[in-house]
Amino acid sequence: MRVFQINSVCGVGSTGRIVCDIKQTLEASDNKCQIAYGRGYYNDPDCLKIESDLVFKAHVFFSRITDRQGFYSTSATKRLVHSIEYFNPDIIHLHNLHGYYLDIRVLFEFLKNYGKPIVWTLHDCWAFTGHCAYFSFADCDKWKTGCGQCPQKNAYPASFILDDSKKSYLEKKRLFNGAKNMHIVTPSDWLNNLVKDSFLGNFPVYTINNGIDLSVFRPIESQFLEKNNLVGKKIVLGLANVWEKRKGLEDFIALSELLPENYKIILVGLTEKQIAALPSNIMGITRTANINELVELYSVADVFVNPTKEDNFPTVNIEAIACGTPVVTYNTGGSGEMLDEKSGIVVPTGDVNSLAEAIVNINLKPEDCINRAKQFEKNKQYNVYMELYKNILNSGC
Repeated sequence: MRVFQINSVCGVGSTGRIVCDIKQTLEASDNKCQIAYGRGYYNDPDCLKIESDLVFKAHVFFSRITDRQGFYSTSATKRLVHSIEYFNPDIIHLHNLHGYYLDIRVLFEFLKNYGKPIVWTLHDCWAFTGHCAYFSFADCDKWKTGCGQCPQKNAYPASFILDDSKKSYLEKKRLFNGAKNMHIVTPSDWLNNLVKDSFLGNFPVYTINNGIDLSVFRPIESQFLEKNNLVGKKIVLGLANVWEKRKGLEDFIALSELLPENYKIILVGLTEKQIAALPSNIMGITRTANINELVELYSVADVFVNPTKEDNFPTVNIEAIACGTPVVTYNTGGSGEMLDEKSGIVVPTGDVNSLAEAIVNINLKPEDCINRAKQFEKNKQYNVYMELYKNILNSGC
């Protein structure tokens, strides 16, 4: 079996690790896999960067003016099409097509005529909106009726001048529904239900949870507390790639005033400017791509807190429980779906007082958290993709 995957990144971030894990799972059974990605760099001859950094920046620049993210990088996408044809896959597996690296018109006109089966894993809602990746925080349901006058025009993928959301919605609807033999996968039941209510609802939709590497994410010994003079403190950990309003930075600031004095909040992924503005009982750390550093932080934390206002199926929650650390999160999207009563607490979205109460009162065993995480072991989860591939090929549809 030959599978060609496409994603915005490779080897970094949650989706970048997912495509690499799927590749490893395929190759462990003597299958072949190539990955095409849009930005960054990943040192693997089977992983192809689609476009140059200069073209990527041009795509960003013009998208910020025209609100046409996903409609530039035409030449790069034509080269991608040639790479797909040369590899001659049995399955084409799409992931994040947003990220300023593809012309979806070129890609989907090719896919419509190419005729090979398509699996598309949606890691957010971008595929069925005219602009945004999420709409819960804005309490917007225009994706059901056609978009236009987007209330999140300045949010990712930001446009600071034009609003092209209605036109983009109609083009996406036409292009994506023109694909033949396409199967949609979502990591969460929450997103699965949204897809069924969208213009993609005519395609088969499956839920396959994200998986993680339990040989990496596990409890480890650390001197972090001693090095940072935090011995005796209750550690509350938060993590985000970008700390913005929807990720709950303001909620952590509010928590800093509600938690007892023996609690210390540690936030990872902040900018230097954000760190400088933190209250004294919050320790800020800039973004790190070092997995060992993340595992160390998960391991020393007493509780991992994810006050996200918009999310699909955040793997950070699974990573935390795999390191023996219980999770407290808002009832947002699929953020609580990986937790049970022995590994975490889910509270109403935006209720900071309930968040603080759960943090102080949580008393869950590390071994129960670890046992829960075993359900999301990467080989177990990504072998479900292998079965899906086989079923699609065997059925001929």
